[in-house]
Amino acid sequence: MIQNVSHLLRTRRFVPLFVTQFLGAFNDNLFRTAMVMLVIYGIYKSEAQEAAFSALAGGLFILPFFLLSALSGQLADAIDKTRIIRAVKTAEIGIMVFGAAGLLLLNVPLMLVALTAMGVHSTFFGPIKYAILPQHLENDEVLGGTGLVEAGTYIAILGGTILGGLLVVQDPDGRYHAEYAAAAVLLVAVAGRVAGHFVPPAPPSTEDSGTENDPDLPRPGLDWHILRASIRLVKATMHVPRLFVAIMAISFFWAMGAVLAAQFPPLVKNVFGGDQSVATLFLAIFSVGVATGSLIINRLLNGQVSARFAPVSALLMGLCVLALYLFSRTWTPFPELAGIKTFLAEPSGWPVVASLFGVATFGGMFVVPLYAYLTTTVPKSETARTVAANNIVNSGAMVGATVILFCLVQLGVSVQETLLLVAAGTVVSAFLGRKLHQACVAAGCP
Repeated sequence: MIQNVSHLLRTRRFVPLFVTQFLGAFNDNLFRTAMVMLVIYGIYKSEAQEAAFSALAGGLFILPFFLLSALSGQLADAIDKTRIIRAVKTAEIGIMVFGAAGLLLLNVPLMLVALTAMGVHSTFFGPIKYAILPQHLENDEVLGGTGLVEAGTYIAILGGTILGGLLVVQDPDGRYHAEYAAAAVLLVAVAGRVAGHFVPPAPPSTEDSGTENDPDLPRPGLDWHILRASIRLVKATMHVPRLFVAIMAISFFWAMGAVLAAQFPPLVKNVFGGDQSVATLFLAIFSVGVATGSLIINRLLNGQVSARFAPVSALLMGLCVLALYLFSRTWTPFPELAGIKTFLAEPSGWPVVASLFGVATFGGMFVVPLYAYLTTTVPKSETARTVAANNIVNSGAMVGATVILFCLVQLGVSVQETLLLVAAGTVVSAFLGRKLHQACVAAGCP
């Protein structure tokens, strides 16, 4: 894949978008990681409170995707995508002013408001990062470009996660501070706005639309009624069988991912007895794994858009989640919170890391081709709306998963037991992946 599309990293039609997306993902995770570490290790002292907070934070970030994706998809198809990029990156600077204030003041509600606003920011940027690729790239570059974006995104998540964990520091009195994290999120937001300025124009595509549109004006029929637009958009997309299966497969995958991501910090602290550096390691390993899976699947598929590896990828992911559960059951917590060196010195330390890496790698191999499938099997004039419909269903599944997780925690279900639910869910993902491959083959795909 690198040999085929590495030239994209030297072209203006790809690099500014790649950098803008990279910095956005970096800042999302820098802020979220700093916030979670500050709250779980520095503010809350209850296992139930910590697990509930993680679930709530994950749900609040995803909720805007569910509510606003229909509008974001319509706008991305109706006006120049580059104009939207510049608007949302300008908004990010204002949002991070509130986020930085929350970190400085140790104000949990203010941090959650900023997190929700970042969810709104990402909702309007989300359809563009995929829909703009078929517009700026050749057909045989789209899968590779998608893989580069995904790999870059998860490398950004890795960097943001590590930096977010490192910039929350503990003073000699045992209190946690995040002044450096507050400064960093503001600086990255400004850098993202600068990068967004260089993205080439991407006016509405008229392919298969039958009309010529003024790129500065919304298309006729733009629906500002959020609920009605969401229902209409999902119905218009999901009636196509192959898109229905693809979106359901992606949604179920991210529902499981939401549960895993929400439980990592409480799992590390309360089950493995690790400090914030170990929690950062877990999140970093997960990011590296998904990026690795993105690159591996592009190499295996050799530029083809296909779901043939999806079923086995999902099942292997489930086996790795099950291994992580078994290691957590036999783990003896440290008498006090331990750092990375102490954690990895345990006989099961490296096997735990390997299991987590496997979960993420096979997850990346499962989901990346599905996104490429969504953007290459519909007309270019409809790609943003298709991705937006996918985001609505994805976010609904993720919000539902976090609500269920929140309720299970309140009912006394342990963090470890939720891993079993994820492992069982991968069987459903494998089934959906097989159905998608069958639909793809029937439609003439590889």
